Amino acid sequence: MLGNRNRDTAPELLLRSLVHRAGLRYRVAAKPLPKMRRTADMVFRPVKVAVFVDGCFWHGCPEHFVMPKTNQPYWEDKIGRNVQRDRDTDQRLADEGWLVLRFWEHLDPEVCAAKVVDAVRSRRQREAESREQQ
Repeated sequence: MLGNRNRDTAPELLLRSLVHRAGLRYRVAAKPLPKMRRTADMVFRPVKVAVFVDGCFWHGCPEHFVMPKTNQPYWEDKIGRNVQRDRDTDQRLADEGWLVLRFWEHLDPEVCAAKVVDAVRSRRQREAESREQQ
């Protein structure tokens, strides 16, 4: 398992390229919350948006995940813990006011990039409007 990439996968690189091309800048493989040991694939700190690109195998995609035939109890536990950790991460970030965007690796990167761009710009707009009202 040490040979498996945990960052800079092809789907991540493509999504990052499209978001960068749209004019947005972000942190890569960064911790959204300093005390949390988990990293997001893309972090937009000023507007509190965290983006994750989940691999179908490692995160138990309902469409594409196929349980390995060998050592099945190990894999059930491993994938189950990954999914549980994902939900815990989502909840912790939401509790701190973050918007969490999760995309499966098989989704159309252009659609995912559009959602990221819309979310970040929307939050920037809201932030600017709230500053004007003060």
